[in-house]
Amino acid sequence: MGYLVTECTSAGKGRMEISLDGRRVFWLYAAEVRQLSLENGAELSEERYQYILHEIIGRRAIKRAMHLLERQERTEHQLREKLRLSDYPEEAVEDAVAYVKRYHYLDDARYARTFIRFHQGERSRKRLETDLLRRGVPGDVIADSMEREFSSDEKEQIRRLLEKKQFSADTADEKELRRMYGYLMRRGFRGADILSVLRTDSCCS
Repeated sequence: MGYLVTECTSAGKGRMEISLDGRRVFWLYAAEVRQLSLENGAELSEERYQYILHEIIGRRAIKRAMHLLERQERTEHQLREKLRLSDYPEEAVEDAVAYVKRYHYLDDARYARTFIRFHQGERSRKRLETDLLRRGVPGDVIADSMEREFSSDEKEQIRRLLEKKQFSADTADEKELRRMYGYLMRRGFRGADILSVLRTDSCCS
């Protein structure tokens, strides 16, 4: 089985977009295109196709992944999305992810534990879980990481937020109490904890 190069067009910055059998598949640098003789109408064997995907583009994707992780720790989901945005084909994305996971440059559990340790002082348990889910961390990894790392007192967090807002339940009217309750709920705190702190604040003021 082989492929036919049906289009080879400039994409700027020295890049060429390659279409095989009428479908855009990948991009290469112009020098690589010349070296591989990928002009319009050229035939590409399956072996050559796999070589390009893994030995040329896949290796480039690995370098890109390493660069991204050197700048900032990311989840597997975030890294995949970054590579896809750079137009790497799925096979190259898989090569890159497999490589960085093999050498532990990418570790969702480590990312989750670090995230929890760093942010638990100002975020509720529920908020942390939601934030990690949005970053693509699997639910079981989040649950295990929360069990290992989360030690914050959420009532104390609520008290600090009230102090920061200079809010006193003793002097607030009903509308202000409802507004503050809603604000704390949106930050992921449990209703029972919010009410407990507000009542305590009111009694002690």
